[in-house]
Amino acid sequence: MRVTPHPLFGRRAQDLTLTVPVTFAEAALGTEVTVPTLDGQVTFKIPPGTQNGRTFRVKGRGVPANGRSKPAGDLLLTVQVAVPEKLSRKERELLREFASLSETTPRNHLGID
Repeated sequence: MRVTPHPLFGRRAQDLTLTVPVTFAEAALGTEVTVPTLDGQVTFKIPPGTQNGRTFRVKGRGVPANGRSKPAGDLLLTVQVAVPEKLSRKERELLREFASLSETTPRNHLGID
């Protein structure tokens, strides 16, 4: 048997996978996102400080089980922080100000800053 690829969901056994794009501000501050499932939509809280590529599990929202003894799979949501390709003058100004307030960078642990 073959399963046709879905335009939104990936699949790992009984689990479904879904990439959820969020802005930098949403990842940094936290947000609620509404995502599709096979049987409707669910709202999921993304906590403040969520890093790009982090995966969250929504229990029981994957592929339904075919039998009473097996539970349904889960929905695995992977956060993708979307970086804007173009910024307005004001956005650039605010990001530069934000960057000047930050004392650490992700590269600090490499000893190159």
